[in-house]
Amino acid sequence: MKVAPPAVVVWPPRLAVKSARAGRWVLSRWLADRIASTSVRRRSGIHPRPFGAGHSVDAAVRPAGGVPTASWVGQWQGELGPSIASASTPSGSAVDRSDTDIGGYSVSAGVSQDPASDEIPPSLVELRGLSKRFGSVVANDDISLVIRAGEVHALLGENGAGKTTLLNALAGMTRPDAGEILVRGEAVALDSPRTALRLGIGTVYQHFALVPTLSIVENVVLGTEGASVLGLRRAERRVRDLLAAFGLGVSPRTEVRHLAIGQRQRVEIVKALYRGSRVLLLDEPTSTLTPAEVEELFALLRRLTAEGVAVVLITHKLEEALAVSDRITVLRRGRKVGEVGPGEVAGAEPDRAAVRGRIVGLMFGGTPVGDPLHPEARPADMPRGAGGPVVLSLRDVSVLDDRGAPALRDVSLDLRAGEVFGVAGVDGNGQRELAEVIIGQRPTLRGRLVLDGVDVTKKGAARPAKGGIGYVTDDRLGEGFVPSGSVAENLALKAFRRPPFARGLLLDRRAMEAHARRLMAAFDVRAPGPAARVSTLSGGNIQKLLLARELTLDPAVLVCNKPTAGLDLKTARFVLDALRAHADAGNSVLLVSAELDELLEVADQIGVLAGGRLVATFARGEADAATIGRAMLGAAPDHAVAGVPA
Repeated sequence: MKVAPPAVVVWPPRLAVKSARAGRWVLSRWLADRIASTSVRRRSGIHPRPFGAGHSVDAAVRPAGGVPTASWVGQWQGELGPSIASASTPSGSAVDRSDTDIGGYSVSAGVSQDPASDEIPPSLVELRGLSKRFGSVVANDDISLVIRAGEVHALLGENGAGKTTLLNALAGMTRPDAGEILVRGEAVALDSPRTALRLGIGTVYQHFALVPTLSIVENVVLGTEGASVLGLRRAERRVRDLLAAFGLGVSPRTEVRHLAIGQRQRVEIVKALYRGSRVLLLDEPTSTLTPAEVEELFALLRRLTAEGVAVVLITHKLEEALAVSDRITVLRRGRKVGEVGPGEVAGAEPDRAAVRGRIVGLMFGGTPVGDPLHPEARPADMPRGAGGPVVLSLRDVSVLDDRGAPALRDVSLDLRAGEVFGVAGVDGNGQRELAEVIIGQRPTLRGRLVLDGVDVTKKGAARPAKGGIGYVTDDRLGEGFVPSGSVAENLALKAFRRPPFARGLLLDRRAMEAHARRLMAAFDVRAPGPAARVSTLSGGNIQKLLLARELTLDPAVLVCNKPTAGLDLKTARFVLDALRAHADAGNSVLLVSAELDELLEVADQIGVLAGGRLVATFARGEADAATIGRAMLGAAPDHAVAGVPA
């Protein structure tokens, strides 16, 4: 079947699509949908602007294993609608190409670049003198930066540096007090997320914007032209392909409430990509992903930037920023304090080490004491609370997930006073269900839980918090706090019925605010005051508040599900030190984490969950990251499982 040149504009990337069926010439559904969606935008009057004059488009269709026999090159002239001409790839051009398999077709994408050219990629979005205040707090102070096509632009900074406020301004969630935003050279007013989406700016937030009771495909198309019944059927094919590309073996019809946190994060990314965003804002996208999933995400980002997409990456992980970014901007206390360009980011060691050190200095205002990237781990033989009495015991505990499928299978473990028990595993292998069954949020199918000698299996949520079990959830705004509530109200949420917050039937607001001020000072929470809404705070400040509330109750067992996810280096260090101090005071901490390095540093024992089973338990110093990683993937450990009670 012959394929005619498209009558509508194809985006600037060089797209080569070949059929998985030898000898058949077909156009991939993905590319066909992109062309169709472009046509719809043109008819509706919503025109995605070209990236800039001089950007060429080369689309080729070739049989499997063959070479391009026909190509169409369109030259951008600053208007929608290219002049189509037959041309070949310029000789001597370097093509950055990456391949993927989508919907049965092999799709490769790359951007043709002249290696001898010093041309700067065109600007898609530019910020000039952007400033934003919340009361007395200056969130952004005269920030200027340029977001260019085909680049991953990382924003680094400690919690409270102004990254989230900057992202919200670009996403149309908040209006700056001063400065201007230019999209493809024209000043615009990003007065709503719909306006940002119309201009090709999509956002994936750290805290999800998904409707739990809707399916994946319904969430993806919600608010778009594809939300009709027929549109859903067409969208389902594309969503299934994107889910497969992300390694999510779930149906597009699966309700979001049945997904683990890491899976929901990837659905958010799929939603932004489905809507054709040309500027993609990612707020801590790797915070809930496993190392393998992070690599898959980075490979996708490289493919997207090769197609001319601009990616703005907010992260606290410097090594990830150096691994995937083309440009890094550093913010500190609301101001832009430095920028590292592509030449420095791509530099080889030892230049890379110097760049790393300079960025750390910019983030924290000088050389911090010790190395926050590689903190000195406690020696394996350092005295701990090992051998303390058992505080909480699980025996043959089995539970079901939200879909009624087995999530935990005959799990037995002991949490001892003075110990941190770490839980490792690929996301979705029972970690969330283990945390929920311990705190009484999920019923047991069989098995027993014994707290301080008392069987609490059937007590559920009635298990005591004061001196009992505390919980630091990974879903901070969904489970941990009431987003619309104030800082003071949320900090008193578990104790408002008791003095000093309760005076008879009335709440003592002054006592609540005084309590909030004390905790904000003790935990270095940067907020306008106790009356500030929790939803307006950065992720790091929210996490510190959550930890402050739980530690104030002094629980004998503190369950923490990914407590450092999305935190900057200094805040993560603060959280881990607080957990260690709580254990050293004679309490027990269950630490679920996707970061093996932090488990190896702070945990006295590390249990590995795979397929809902506790497949291995290692005492401190018994295993390295590679050994634990093999157990996570289901490989038999090098030694018999130790530490699992009989």
